[in-house]
Amino acid sequence: MNIYLLIAGLLAVLTSIGHFTYGRTHFLLPMNAADFDPEAKAVMHCVFHYVSVFLVLSTLVLLCCAFEAISQMQSFGILLFIALNFGLFAIWQLYIGFMSSLEAPFKRLFQWVFFALVAGFTLAGTLLS
Repeated sequence: MNIYLLIAGLLAVLTSIGHFTYGRTHFLLPMNAADFDPEAKAVMHCVFHYVSVFLVLSTLVLLCCAFEAISQMQSFGILLFIALNFGLFAIWQLYIGFMSSLEAPFKRLFQWVFFALVAGFTLAGTLLS
């Protein structure tokens, strides 16, 4: 068992749960109820679910790799891909928060913490094992 990947997988589970609960109530539903271009609204609805698919599949891969259901040689590239995605999600969210006019942006856009932790533990599990 790879403990780093297990931690990354469990953090990804929490991230996914947060996405489907907090993200749905604080982003998806208000965005769908907002009065703006229906085409843009439909695209953002799709993007929400694209992220949902990515989070669920990444979580499954991380947990499978943690329990060595996928060989280390076969999983190396996909784990680096997952770490890179989560790391870039964190960096981009920090940048947007820093550049935005939101009051307390790092409190309101807190997901970067989970993204950075998943990226870090995934990298550790990939490179240190």
